[in-house]
Amino acid sequence: MADRTRERLIEMRNGLLKLHKTLLDSERAVYERDVARISSTGQYLNLVLDDPWFAWLHELSQFIVLVDETLDFEDPATEADAERLIARARELVSPSENGSVFARRYFEAMQRDPGVVLAHRDMMRVFASLS
Repeated sequence: MADRTRERLIEMRNGLLKLHKTLLDSERAVYERDVARISSTGQYLNLVLDDPWFAWLHELSQFIVLVDETLDFEDPATEADAERLIARARELVSPSENGSVFARRYFEAMQRDPGVVLAHRDMMRVFASLS
């Protein structure tokens, strides 16, 4: 994998991880407000993995894993592979009132949490730097 291709994928991955953490923190706050207090890290992990409340975030989690796997392939990713991943990431982190489950929930999170809006802005800056 060319150094620049690898750098672009790592930069995108790091931006997506920050966005993912912000979304998890936001969902946790709403869960604790509306459902129940989360009393331990283990309980939180189980909720993130198994509770329908957090299920919409699995799509982003799985995409980040795909990027990680691409970075670890023995056969290096091509520039075209990187472009496809970047394009898919742009599609994924496009909030929409009428889109996929992820897009709708992402839109809702942006409406209620300024931290999510700022994380989205930061991710858009990452995408701009990848061009």
